[in-house]
Amino acid sequence: MGNGNKVEMLIAICAVLTSAIAVFIAWDQGRVMRAQQHGAVYPVVQIEGFVSSSPEMVSMGLRISNSGVGPALIERVDVSKGGVPVKSLTPYADKFPSGYQQSWSSLIGRAIAPGKEVIPLRVDWSRERVSVADRDAAALAWSALDVEICYCSVFNKCWTATGLNMGTTMSRAEPVKRCERSDEDVFEALANYVPKPETDMTAEVE
Repeated sequence: MGNGNKVEMLIAICAVLTSAIAVFIAWDQGRVMRAQQHGAVYPVVQIEGFVSSSPEMVSMGLRISNSGVGPALIERVDVSKGGVPVKSLTPYADKFPSGYQQSWSSLIGRAIAPGKEVIPLRVDWSRERVSVADRDAAALAWSALDVEICYCSVFNKCWTATGLNMGTTMSRAEPVKRCERSDEDVFEALANYVPKPETDMTAEVE
């Protein structure tokens, strides 16, 4: 092989290597850009139970917020007690002292924008209708429940967030492959529930 052929082969090899490096750089830049896109819309769902008192009102409820940087698409909401699924919240609604006003918001299919919150359940009493001790007794019964929410980003990356003891403690969100949408919103199901006239605060909740 002459010197001219060797030079041509060397140039060809260099061209192939240069092309391969260019392809790798383009792939790596694309990977970085995709990661940046996902990071720019990363939702973080927080589950928080609350109780509050004012001179006029006594309240308790559950607050769902998004402290991330992208919308959280809520697909599934599960409530459990000691690891056992709870299909209905009406036995726990019966623990509320009488005379309350209930407000609710559905969660399934809702998109929570960054920095926004939804209150799926809130119960209010006039201060003269209930004592703080009665409210705290009802809150204690509800604190036995855990709430798990499966949510996704706009790029279909999904996580589950769990609020233990009705949101008094949060566990770290865990990534999942996908979220199966709930057939029924357990909080929305309370909307048409008519409470019992009297509440037995000592009754056992199954």
